[in-house]
Amino acid sequence: MRDTELLAEALDLLEREFSGLPRYAPEVPGESRMASVLAEAAHRMGDNFPYFHPLYAGQMLKPPHPVARAAYAMAMWLNPNNHALDGGRASSRMEWEAVREIAAMFGWSEFIGHLTGGGTLANLEALWVAGQMMPGKKIVASEQAHYTHERITAVLRLPFASIACDENGRMDLTHLEAALKSGEVGTVVATLGTTGAGAVDPLPAILDLRKKYRFRLHVDAAYGGYFRLASNLDGDAARAFERISEADSIVIDPHKHGLQPYGCGCVLFRDPAMGRWYKHDSPCTYFTSQELHIHGGAQQSGGSCAVGSFAAELFAEGSLHLGEISLECSRAGASAVALWTTQRLLPLVRGGEFARGLERCREAALQFRSMIAAEDSFVPGPAPDLDIVVWAVRAATPAESSRRAQEVFDRAAKHDLHLALAQMPPRIFREAGWTSEHQPSAVTCLRSVLMKPEHLAWVDEIGRRLRNAL
Repeated sequence: MRDTELLAEALDLLEREFSGLPRYAPEVPGESRMASVLAEAAHRMGDNFPYFHPLYAGQMLKPPHPVARAAYAMAMWLNPNNHALDGGRASSRMEWEAVREIAAMFGWSEFIGHLTGGGTLANLEALWVAGQMMPGKKIVASEQAHYTHERITAVLRLPFASIACDENGRMDLTHLEAALKSGEVGTVVATLGTTGAGAVDPLPAILDLRKKYRFRLHVDAAYGGYFRLASNLDGDAARAFERISEADSIVIDPHKHGLQPYGCGCVLFRDPAMGRWYKHDSPCTYFTSQELHIHGGAQQSGGSCAVGSFAAELFAEGSLHLGEISLECSRAGASAVALWTTQRLLPLVRGGEFARGLERCREAALQFRSMIAAEDSFVPGPAPDLDIVVWAVRAATPAESSRRAQEVFDRAAKHDLHLALAQMPPRIFREAGWTSEHQPSAVTCLRSVLMKPEHLAWVDEIGRRLRNAL
């Protein structure tokens, strides 16, 4: 069934829910011109890469599931606001239920968390809380971590340091421990799925270091978090995901592998008491009725907002607004409805249909990397931890390799194969034969994110078009 048919049926059911209201004719400014303007917008949207097609194997752009698109559009007929129960009563409860399922995927039954507009804001909230817990202390992340961590800490006016990565693109433990010995580090960001190469930082070893040095551990799993459900990860990556429940906070992006429209991020804190940092007062937006909301929840000693175990009953009884545990104010309730609906259709369980889709992405990356390694014209990067493959064009120097990568990128697009370019440390291309003398800090390489399950059936065709681009 097409999305539009799903949407039409859902809208009919939604309309019946409000059938008891008196009918009225809403004013629609510009109604007579809507079709022509929408047609113009559709034409303009044609000036895009075909993100939905398997031949788009470039950036992290995964099509939303048809049920997510339909649910999002259906919810937009009401346009709920999940800042407060007044604006999004049903969608707030759906958000809690969906977030609870994500937390359970990571092994958490007690936690505090919510959806955000995306991974950047989710990470900002996690690092903001980390700064409250470790005031003035440095935040460190791998040099392959997302660049927003350094930018976020600048916004928060917290010190930041980058930790070198090893030849696999993972955080180097020797360099990390050297930074920890200074006593200046308050938070370590471990990335489970870097956006460059999909590398998974060695979480078990980082947890061992936490026993020796006092620091908060934040896991940025914005890209890779759902791979917790995959059964075909290699040992190191699998062990990292098995220990993710020991982190202090976790970020995941449902609008990446969670099959959701943009923007939908999620931040989770293992300790529900972290809700105290969000406490504020806004009677204008929080007034509903005594039945729906006990303002501020029950109070703990010290005047902090009591979140307790953050159990489902808080929402079932209407005693907590999501706006009380979020830095954002207005937030699209449609995001929560789409996520809830998708997870209702495809539960977050190992061995399930959703998990099998992730496993196909991982298998596609392994097959594609083997194909790259067999080509004399290319130098493969590290074996993929998840579903991202990076490779360099074979050349005498990193500079020449960078120039040729740009040429291959351009020619591939002419064959309707859309790749990505990335800046990577030359040392991760161990088979390139480049000497360490006078190497640049980065080489431009080619990168493919094989995040559509359909990519597995298209590996050979992608390889054929890539060879034609040489």
